[in-house]
Amino acid sequence: MNKIENTISILGCGWLGLALAEFLIKNHYFVNASVRKTEKFTSLKNLGINPYLIQLSPHININYDKSFFDSKTLIVNFPAKGRNDIIDYHSKQVLSLIKEIKQSPIENVIFISSTSVYANCNSLVKESENKIPESETGKALRIAEDLFLNEKSFKSTIIRFGGLFGYDRKAGRFFAGKKQIKGGETPVNLIHRDDCVGIINHIIKNNCWNDIYNACCPQHPKKRDFYLQAAKLEGFDLPEFINSLEQFKIISSEKLIHETGYKFNFSNPIEAL
Repeated sequence: MNKIENTISILGCGWLGLALAEFLIKNHYFVNASVRKTEKFTSLKNLGINPYLIQLSPHININYDKSFFDSKTLIVNFPAKGRNDIIDYHSKQVLSLIKEIKQSPIENVIFISSTSVYANCNSLVKESENKIPESETGKALRIAEDLFLNEKSFKSTIIRFGGLFGYDRKAGRFFAGKKQIKGGETPVNLIHRDDCVGIINHIIKNNCWNDIYNACCPQHPKKRDFYLQAAKLEGFDLPEFINSLEQFKIISSEKLIHETGYKFNFSNPIEAL
């Protein structure tokens, strides 16, 4: 196997990207990872990661090092920026990126998306759901997903993650000490970082390309039950919830489990606290 075959590039080496990079290195991959500031280069090099400066503002920075794309697989893991023109801006970012991918050896792309692509429909939601989401971020991500899936010069898989938590991203801090919080009866759609890393690795190892997968804990406790337990276990002031039900969606990970054989580390997010 040549080096490109055994190299994975991660565009966006933040909280999830860094954990993924460390996991892949332990599993004998070479890893290229992009950041937006060169100040992070030393710490990445110390972990055995090859760092690159790549910015999409919205077009890729002119003199970036093209060897970043010398890999078989690319993980696209940067958020859609919250701004007034988010749909147009994020589309330009993705189009600029796709142009570079097409000129590279990359064969497979994983695009990290979000369950914000779904509207609140007060029911179970599967990957085939096409109702227009309420948020501009959700709309921007839908367009970005389609840009990748409609590009035929490489294979793309979309992962729609729920709310990420774990390690230093402590769920108990989110509502700590707050009063009269609405929606205590509303089901949550969450996923631990260990499962995020595990799912990405599982898709790569099993060649699950040209598809879309929801990725949330299969069980969806009530907001009140999860965040009260998180605050209690993590030592934060307990929040107080109103026992009401807000607009919601329950994200189904059934396709990921049954079609790819992935087994969650944490079926219930409360187990991960």
